[in-house]
Amino acid sequence: MQKRIVVLTGAGISAESGIKTFRDDNGMWKQYRFEEVASPEAWHKHPEVVLDFYNQRRKNVVEAEPNAAHKALVKLEDYFDVKIITQNVDDLHERAGSSDVIHLHGEIRKARSSNDPRLIYPIKGWQLNMGDKGEDGEQLRPHVVWFGEPVPYIEPAMEITREADILLIVGTSLNVYPAASLFQYASKKIPKFYVDPDANAEIQIPNLKIMKEKAGSALPDLVPHLIDNYM
Repeated sequence: MQKRIVVLTGAGISAESGIKTFRDDNGMWKQYRFEEVASPEAWHKHPEVVLDFYNQRRKNVVEAEPNAAHKALVKLEDYFDVKIITQNVDDLHERAGSSDVIHLHGEIRKARSSNDPRLIYPIKGWQLNMGDKGEDGEQLRPHVVWFGEPVPYIEPAMEITREADILLIVGTSLNVYPAASLFQYASKKIPKFYVDPDANAEIQIPNLKIMKEKAGSALPDLVPHLIDNYM
C-alpha cells in the first residue's frame, strides 16, 4: 500500500509563476480593500466592480504557467498517494499534472450561481460579466470563498491531513486561518517538511524540517529525497 503524502500549499508556490499574492508587502491587499472586492457585501453593493477585480486576477492566472515546484510534486504520484490541499484559487497544480487537489478557497477559473452554490461552471477564457447567468437564471459570481464566508472543504482537508504519512507545507506563512491550522491534525510521529523563504524558525511542530528556500528551487531536490528515503 502506498504511503500518503499530504501537501499544503499557499500563495508562495504560485508567486513563482508570476501570480500576485494578496498578503505580502506588495500584495493585492495593499492596493485594494478586501471589503470592497472580496466580500458578500461588496457583491451586493457593486457586483460589476467585483467581477472586474476577479477578471483581472483570472487573466493573470490564464497567462501564468506551472513552475518547477508544481512539476516536482507531480513526480511524487509515481511513488506515493499524493493529496494536495491548496489555499490558492489558480489551477496551476492541475495544469502541471497533479490529479488530486482540494481548493480550500475555491477556483477562480470557475463560476457559480449567486443563488445556488451547487451550480458551478467552467469559465472560458478569463472574463465573467454581468448578464452571465446559470441554469437557474441567476447572475454568476466567481467560485471563490470571500471574506465572511465559510470554507466548505476544511473538514475533508482535516481528515486527509490526519491520514498523512508525510506532510509537506509549501509556500505559506501559516497565518491564514482556518487553513493554517491544518498541520495540527497531522500525526506528531510523521516526518514534516516546511518549504518557504520566510518560514518561522520558531514554529513548534514535531518532526519538522524547515527549508528557508523558494519552492521552485527546494522541491526539485526534496522530491528525489522523499522517493529515496520514504518509499
